[in-house]
Amino acid sequence: MVAFHSFAPWGFYAHKKINQLAVFSLPIEMLPFYKENIQFITENAVNPDKRRYAVEGEAEKHYLDADIYGDSAVYTLPRYWQDAVALYGEDSLRAYGIAPWNVERVKSQLTYAFLDKNPSAILRLSADLGHYIGDINVPLHTTENYNGQLTDQVGIHGFWESRIPELLAEDFDFFVGKAEYIKNTQLAAWDAIIASHEALDSVLIFEKELNRQFTQDKKYSFEQRGNLNVRVYSKEYTMAYNQMLHGQVERQMKKSIRMVANFWFTAWVDGGQPDLNELLLQPLPMLLDEEVLEGTAPIPSRSHDH
Repeated sequence: MVAFHSFAPWGFYAHKKINQLAVFSLPIEMLPFYKENIQFITENAVNPDKRRYAVEGEAEKHYLDADIYGDSAVYTLPRYWQDAVALYGEDSLRAYGIAPWNVERVKSQLTYAFLDKNPSAILRLSADLGHYIGDINVPLHTTENYNGQLTDQVGIHGFWESRIPELLAEDFDFFVGKAEYIKNTQLAAWDAIIASHEALDSVLIFEKELNRQFTQDKKYSFEQRGNLNVRVYSKEYTMAYNQMLHGQVERQMKKSIRMVANFWFTAWVDGGQPDLNELLLQPLPMLLDEEVLEGTAPIPSRSHDH
């Protein structure tokens, strides 16, 4: 059987890699607890994506269609949620994505989890926060043209954030140094959105240019995935695109790793710097994430993989 491979957002591989590597930037006061639970934090980095079609209100947390509000919206949109609601109304905001505000919300929840010394909540929220931070560092998460559907480039979303990391990430340099405290995490989230949106033109323009240089049989190839023979972007096309982008995907992954570690560290400091070694002695429940019941009707959501 032949199928076209549909990639998950940032790729499950990339989301897991970001959370995993962020652990090693944490200070010694946090490192033992996070290393002990690194498998959970890594594997559950993809939980928000799993909830997108099962939990109402989840999908809009992954993106911001900034261009809906105008060409310069990333510089002018209200930075704080209550100000944004007062200006646009909550329903309108949710219709076009709430990613940067949601990052701050989850960071605040993590801060309270540290204050409460709740190991289950700390782990679950750390994994979630890592995912949402990864998302706002993806240029295509900041535009209505999320999958190139407005520019005849359908599939570019998964190409940029999944195919490139899956093929090339083992050669990326992911050293980011030690985590640092962030004075204003809400503004830091917006800085990430701005940088991602400013990189959007390169993502689209370079792929358009590359597409003109490759015939279809050179642009795509087939790979065996389980029992399926799937059509994917060829290695040659992927490597050429990465070269045209001058390592943009590597930079954004690296930025995500640094930012995740910084946010975890900041939440811990703001949460009173609890002794996490004490939490290592507490038994953790088997189910740390929200339970999603199988067999329930899927939540209507936009068709793209944000």
